[in-house]
Amino acid sequence: MAHLDSSERILSVDIGGSRVKGAILDRDGKMLTDYTKIDTPSSGAPEDVLNTILSLASRLATYTKVSVGFPGYVRRGIVHTAPNLSTEKWRGFALRDRLTELLKKPVRVVNDADLQGLGVAKGDGLEMVVTLGTGFGTAILLDGNLLPHLEFAHHPIEKEGDYDDYIGERALDAIGLEAWNKRVERVIGILKTVFNYDRLYIGGGNSKRITFKLADNITLVANVDGIKGGVRLWEQENDHAL
Repeated sequence: MAHLDSSERILSVDIGGSRVKGAILDRDGKMLTDYTKIDTPSSGAPEDVLNTILSLASRLATYTKVSVGFPGYVRRGIVHTAPNLSTEKWRGFALRDRLTELLKKPVRVVNDADLQGLGVAKGDGLEMVVTLGTGFGTAILLDGNLLPHLEFAHHPIEKEGDYDDYIGERALDAIGLEAWNKRVERVIGILKTVFNYDRLYIGGGNSKRITFKLADNITLVANVDGIKGGVRLWEQENDHAL
């Protein structure tokens, strides 16, 4: 892994379906500013989201690099899907280049679950991160290295639905907490069988709604912990994962 200079200050931004969140970090991941939140624009359109990021950045201190977690599939800075914003509006959008132009700083962009994974993983073995929020996000890391992103959320789990439909926020609202917890527990079992992870981290705004007992190798993490992945994103050297 690459190592950042002590003078580096990272603007770490998490674009969520409900809120855009961010903070300035030093090279050790320590927050140098408040963890700031702004509502995600209801249009979900690229320029509106970019303006929200600019507003967020203007409230924070000076920074030298920018890390962004985006709620969809991103490869080499280009958005391919944005299911909880609007894939139609975002497909093919050069998010990294546009932000570099606007913020005039080097920018890296990954999926939002990948950013959270970098923030919470211990760097030992096969670690998996899932986020329970507007939708369902996943990230996989091996010995601290981010692996290429899989949009597991859009793999079918029911005859007419995927994981977003099954345990996303709309499902929680529709079926209630008890039934939703049963579904989440089932999904964790599927993930263990498919990936055989050493450790699983569960984040996202709805992780606090889990009521069943978790295995010893499963940890609940806060969104604010995930924002710290903005530093480790700049330490990654695997271009295939970015």
